[in-house]
Amino acid sequence: MRLARVVLVAFSLLLSAGVVQARKAELVDPAPISIPAGLDQAQVSKEIRRALIGRGWEVTGEQPGQIDSTLHLRDHVASIRVAYDASEVRIGYVGSTNLDYAEKRGKRYIHGNYIGWIGFLANDIATNFKVTAQGG
Repeated sequence: MRLARVVLVAFSLLLSAGVVQARKAELVDPAPISIPAGLDQAQVSKEIRRALIGRGWEVTGEQPGQIDSTLHLRDHVASIRVAYDASEVRIGYVGSTNLDYAEKRGKRYIHGNYIGWIGFLANDIATNFKVTAQGG
């Protein structure tokens, strides 16, 4: 009976560790987003801000070629920098609170939800650019 209890506790710990680990993902900033020909810097900035606001991000700072933004979800906070030039947009991680950010062996890790949030944002920015470039 005691052996069965020890095995059950050990198995439960392994399952719990797997669940916690599954929530973390490697943090890799998304691939650059191409800016279609014909869009000027004002249009690029406007469409980036529209995508950010549409996904619940707050624009916390802006200067030519750069928009800083923060997302507040419950007790989770993520901060990013969206940098752009005439040809592409790059989204970069700046910091977070309560998203289990960690660096291990030269790699960055974060809660998997962050990866989804950034992926949706990147898709929205690309879609906004296409619609604007087509005159929509």
